[in-house]
Amino acid sequence: MANDTRLEQNRLDHVTEVITGQIEKLEDETAKRRNEVVNIRRNFWDEVKVNTDTFDDYLETIISLRQQAQDLSVSQSTHRHASKKLSTLKRMKDSPYFGKISFLEKGEGLPDEIYIGIATLTDKTGENFLVYDWRAPVSSVYYDYGPGPAEYSTPGGTVKGSLEKKWQYIIRKGELLSMFDTSLTIGDEILQRVLGKSTDNQMHSIVATIQREQNEIIRHDRGRLLIVQGAAGSGKTSAAMQRIAYLLYKYRDKLNADQIILFSPNTMFNSYVSNVLPELGEENMQQVTFQEYLDHRLSKYFDLEGPYDQLEYVLTAVNESSYKTRLEGIHYKASTDFFEAIKDYRLTLETKGMLFKRIKFRGEPLLTPDQIRDRFYNQDTELKFINRLEKLTEWVNEKVDEAERRERTKPWVEEEIELLSNEEYHKAVSHLRKTSKSTEEEFVVDHEALGRLIVHQKFRGLRRRIENLEFINIKGIYRQLFVDGNLEKASETSENWSGVCRSTVNMLDDGKMHYEDAAPYLFLQELILGFQTNTAIKHIIIDEAQDYSPFQFEFLKRLFPYARMTVLGDFNQAVFAHASEKNDFNMLMDLYGPGQTDVINLTRSYRSTKPIIDFTSQLVRGTITPFEREGKKPMLKTQFDRSSLHSAIESAVADMRLQDYNTIAIICKSAEESENAFKDLKEKIDGLKLVKSDSLHYEQGVVVIPAYLAKGIEFDAVAIYDASAKSYSEESLRKLFYTACTRAMHELQLFSIGEPSPFLKDVPSDCLIRE
Repeated sequence: MANDTRLEQNRLDHVTEVITGQIEKLEDETAKRRNEVVNIRRNFWDEVKVNTDTFDDYLETIISLRQQAQDLSVSQSTHRHASKKLSTLKRMKDSPYFGKISFLEKGEGLPDEIYIGIATLTDKTGENFLVYDWRAPVSSVYYDYGPGPAEYSTPGGTVKGSLEKKWQYIIRKGELLSMFDTSLTIGDEILQRVLGKSTDNQMHSIVATIQREQNEIIRHDRGRLLIVQGAAGSGKTSAAMQRIAYLLYKYRDKLNADQIILFSPNTMFNSYVSNVLPELGEENMQQVTFQEYLDHRLSKYFDLEGPYDQLEYVLTAVNESSYKTRLEGIHYKASTDFFEAIKDYRLTLETKGMLFKRIKFRGEPLLTPDQIRDRFYNQDTELKFINRLEKLTEWVNEKVDEAERRERTKPWVEEEIELLSNEEYHKAVSHLRKTSKSTEEEFVVDHEALGRLIVHQKFRGLRRRIENLEFINIKGIYRQLFVDGNLEKASETSENWSGVCRSTVNMLDDGKMHYEDAAPYLFLQELILGFQTNTAIKHIIIDEAQDYSPFQFEFLKRLFPYARMTVLGDFNQAVFAHASEKNDFNMLMDLYGPGQTDVINLTRSYRSTKPIIDFTSQLVRGTITPFEREGKKPMLKTQFDRSSLHSAIESAVADMRLQDYNTIAIICKSAEESENAFKDLKEKIDGLKLVKSDSLHYEQGVVVIPAYLAKGIEFDAVAIYDASAKSYSEESLRKLFYTACTRAMHELQLFSIGEPSPFLKDVPSDCLIRE
């Protein structure tokens, strides 16, 4: 073994020397290219001879401009490529590779030794591979097989052979610290070391510890939709981030980071995952929350409630008289029944029910809603709905043309001419001169033409609104759903349906919108006006997908018609009121049709120690397999009052800090409870921070955070602020409680004022220490 270690260190020294040499060469090249770019930009116009005297001179000028622009583009591209390669080499220098396989290809006499790292490295000839990129086809053998028969897919076909041996390395600063001869799994010893570390404020690359089931997610390349249902801590999000890196590597000639979009649960999560792709030498994809998209589409028209505001209401307003009515509305408006009802409603609009706005100019009506409706329902009825709207728009524009001609002779036009400033007058005259057929010498200002121009400009805003179909009363059409008996099935099955309708109408009339109405409203609007699509996006990834309704999935499918979709979720963490009662993604199986959907289930959890997973597994249905990493058992501490609770939490945090934990979370049920806890604890715990729904960055240290904002993030240690029956007794809160507890990596303590939550009643004593 000692001899093997010495030989491996010698090879590592050689690889490090190669990397150092390439770094030095690239540093010179990037400096040279940077200077080239600066000089071309600085002297751009000096190198261009601008001459437009003759057509030939003009053509020469255009060619000169294009040549300079092309030179600049080439230099910028070369500099960018060299800088990216240099950045990757600098990351590799510390740890050039993390694994090796000895693979004997069928028909060959000797096995190839394949060293695997975060990027490809060749010697100076460019022909001999010193390190293979972890995304290369042959590297899949490392993740998917133990010693024995193995194969991997290439563009030219499947390569079969035998995996003779597999090693893992721990390398730091060019020194080989450890090497392991592994068997069927990617070495538990290395995984133990990685998982045993304290976390920080960002997620990191996991390429050295990717497990076989995660590798299946990363390299999946079939159909339109991949569904990943995984237990808390199973590596769903990490695998998804590596999946993006893999896709960018495999399709580097067809796909770039701007064509991938990640829908994340909140803006803080965006910051948390922002480091993964740069670690792998790739640019970050676009990141957005679904709420940001809704705000973009609707905030101009409504005061729009956010998802966390809705959830906060569900968690804190249980004693309000309208609570059950609101809850019923949330459930129904996220259901497939409502989805189908809206599609049916749109069909009825072909024969009745379309509402329009009055078209006015300078306060005077040009067309009434009744006139527009009568035209729509009495003309062109044989055409398709969207074509009828096009014909209607043409007719409206004709009426506006007539009105514009009438307005030209009215007194206000003369007044407008007289009120023109010198600048406005000269701009108008300049425009008329350009559009006139007269020569410069012959041109004379035509007072009547000036009037026509002013009237035309005044009508411009109205015409733009007409072209955008803003004369259709979408708000009124959606409101009509809840007043005209269009939802009879809902009224038959609901005890509080009249209350749901009344609440919806009142909100709309006040210019407000509940979160549960946003996606249905947009869906109906798109069914009427036609869908706004983004054809540039090729892949979308949806994290915390259990929190999305059927409306939202259908909407995203139509919004990105050419994109493939990867959704990640855990229905045991479905904390929103609209979440499906079933613990599955069956609602998505028909989204893209037969044969277009694959499902991968992850049941093994890596985040937490075995004692924490043994405990959290007792809280929910389903099988969760712990990774064998030992640690402290979770502890429940019952307190008498809020004062003793705060003292106990203060003491627990002090002990956790002594263990050098970088991230400690005091997790509360709601934002309201978090704010109150923060007020009482900030004087007791130094550096305590409060995390809110609008927090942009997740910081290290000790934080107070609502459970629903902690989703997708992990902490070294967690204190559940109040796990009492008073806080967590309703069955609907079980998943929120589970989510909070599964955030802990190394230590979990639960505190309760008085009687603990009934969720803890049947937890065996060997899974939870009670004080």
